[in-house]
Amino acid sequence: MPHSLTFPSPARVQLGGPLGRALAANLSAHLTRFIQDEASPPIALFCPAHTAHNHEGDWYGEHAGKWLCAAARAVERTGDAGLTASMCRVADYLVGVQGGDGYLGTYAPARRFMCSQVPDPRTWDGAPGQRTWDIWVHSYLILGLIAAGRALRQPAYFEAARKIGDLCWRALSGGINITSLGNHFGLSATVLLDPAVELYLVTQETRYLDLANLILQQASASPALELLPQALANTDAAFIATGKAYQLLWNLVGLVKLHRATGNPLHLQAVQHLWESIRQHHLTLGGGPWGGVAHRSREVFNPPPVFSPYGYVETCSTFSWIQLNRELLALTGDAKYADEIEKSAYNDLLGAQAPAGDNWCYYSFPNGKRVYTTYWRCCKSSGPWALEELTSAAYGLTAGGDIAVNLYGPGSAALSTAQAGVVRLEQITNYPFDGAIRITVNPERAACFAILVRVPGWAEGASVRINDTPGPAAATGTYVALDRDWQAGDVIWLELPMAPKLHRQMHRNLQESRTPDGSPVSQEVLHFDYAAITRGPLVYATGLIDGFKIEETIRLPPAAGSGLLEVLAAPAADEAPAVRLNLGYRPPLVFLPYYEAGGREHGTWRLTWLQVAPG
Repeated sequence: MPHSLTFPSPARVQLGGPLGRALAANLSAHLTRFIQDEASPPIALFCPAHTAHNHEGDWYGEHAGKWLCAAARAVERTGDAGLTASMCRVADYLVGVQGGDGYLGTYAPARRFMCSQVPDPRTWDGAPGQRTWDIWVHSYLILGLIAAGRALRQPAYFEAARKIGDLCWRALSGGINITSLGNHFGLSATVLLDPAVELYLVTQETRYLDLANLILQQASASPALELLPQALANTDAAFIATGKAYQLLWNLVGLVKLHRATGNPLHLQAVQHLWESIRQHHLTLGGGPWGGVAHRSREVFNPPPVFSPYGYVETCSTFSWIQLNRELLALTGDAKYADEIEKSAYNDLLGAQAPAGDNWCYYSFPNGKRVYTTYWRCCKSSGPWALEELTSAAYGLTAGGDIAVNLYGPGSAALSTAQAGVVRLEQITNYPFDGAIRITVNPERAACFAILVRVPGWAEGASVRINDTPGPAAATGTYVALDRDWQAGDVIWLELPMAPKLHRQMHRNLQESRTPDGSPVSQEVLHFDYAAITRGPLVYATGLIDGFKIEETIRLPPAAGSGLLEVLAAPAADEAPAVRLNLGYRPPLVFLPYYEAGGREHGTWRLTWLQVAPG
């Protein structure tokens, strides 16, 4: 059932359970500490005395815009007075140091994006002769200033964002090609597409739409990038520019927004082609875009059908994948996008956060060591922002006033509808550890409307009832529409079976050749089989095997019987049950949800995939 959605303000939604705990830790240990004022290192980078002589800097300036975006959502969600004061101080400082021409970066004049740069043919990714992230930083500043202006109702912040957009328009319409301003054959600069469209959506000023179209035109005409033509031709994501996951996903976020602004069907078609490519070939079991095996960049997609349990998942890529699915969910109302948000959130996103909320993994691995990153790494701000995206995306409202329940977990929402006034929903559940979900419905006034409850793609045999009456059939990967006259005290009961499931994956290599008569023939020269476990939305993993082994080859029975995977009793009501893998020939292996497996301390190990013996 196609239905576009608008998401409520974060102030209208409360999340509990693992996501709620992660949000609380994010606020107290990161957002209120990482940046506080103009003296905080990520903001001191913008001091004119520093920028006048700065010829380096990499991506570091991005933290300012990212933090403003995440903090704005947290302020809307909680009203935290200290964070509000920090936001005001930081945004006021940035506005105060912005140049008269609109420049608000960290670079010395000779290195700024308004100065044309020639790509260096000696670099593998088409980087400019003098490497720069200037457009990248300004892209995040536009988004951050817009978010701060919206949360704090400050027109000056919108105006600062507009000045950046105007400067970008003058530079690009004046002869500078945007693909010459970023590495990965321009992908690190063409991300400006997203904030350009956002400026248009906020202001309705056509020059920002012109800017967005110009960016896409230049990105598509560049022989090394050809963004739109390659996407429309069903080129796999690994073969567009360098296949850089984070940058490509952010470009797609902008392309969805451009479709929303213009209605051009080719934009959406291009995004959907690449979305399918990424979902089929480039996601871990936990929903993180992965790459980096035998590649020059650890953050680049591998060609399909390459598989490795040691693939790199950059937390920034998980963040952008969540953002892309949020935009597609809002545009189409298709449950598959909510499935992807939930999977990524409960697994690879939570799995990258330190339990105290003060640190993040730059890279995570299905099989590998948990390593919390250094101060300046991009993921220190992407992870916190990704968490703050989840609150409003948990629910949606259709144009007709129906309510969609997108994400499950303990919590509540108060959503305004034309028919019923404010409708208060409360999820009473131990999800994602248990599939029994009770949603109480309390409209301000009795009215007829639909509540759309999502049946996840993994939930075979799901059932729905309203009060004591069975609901419609619950097909997986869809929303079930519960359309009725809702009264205060009505209850939706949702049962999502959570039997543990064994997943199989393989990595194989074929050697192509020909017979003497010229007929094509292929020979398998390499073949590895792997097995992994999920239960409901959660991926499970174990620690070091027998306390010390980082790999294990297991022998599975010819037919996996009911005793192979055993769900153990949870140690407490709000904790996850373990799953025991009973192989018979050796002591059982015990698995916990990936985000907590092996212990959540720096240096601990998680093993998701175990190699399966041949034969």
